[in-house]
Amino acid sequence: MVEYLRRAGALDGHPEWEAALMAVDADWNPSWPAEWQRHYAALRELVADEEGRADVLPGFTVHGMDIGKWLARQRKPEVWQALTGGQRERLEQLGITPPVSELPKPSAPALGAFERGVAALAQYKAREGSVAVPRGHEERIGVGGQEYPVKLGVWIMNQKGRRAKLAADNRARRRARAEMGARVKE
Repeated sequence: MVEYLRRAGALDGHPEWEAALMAVDADWNPSWPAEWQRHYAALRELVADEEGRADVLPGFTVHGMDIGKWLARQRKPEVWQALTGGQRERLEQLGITPPVSELPKPSAPALGAFERGVAALAQYKAREGSVAVPRGHEERIGVGGQEYPVKLGVWIMNQKGRRAKLAADNRARRRARAEMGARVKE
């Protein structure tokens, strides 16, 4: 019956019907899909008596609807961003937000392996005052808020073995590094 009343113009001339529906549920005729609203209403009733955050895992069904699966989908960043403000607001009122680990990460400049190696070597030299790097040494570099581990000793040995195949600009950087006196301790 409610589906019938959601039709445009169905309540014309019947303001008391609309008032009665609003008294039952203010979201009886949302601007988003009714299917979404049904899942939300089931979730809202499910967590109404919970104190703190309630975990609703996939497979948990209410009235034949997998509320857990639906909720997991809503928390995905791409789905969360596509929700209307009213939908996100309703989920947030229930304490539901996408996990911080799943929020879009700030973009950092992409570094190739060669650039990471050069940056790691410069960092090592600045700290140690030398570029005599032990073969198993791992240097951690931070770029754009992200940390990269670089197996610096292995990287230097690989560069020595690949000299002939290096691009011209990388050969120039390698020569500059060689002038810094880079060598690997065996």
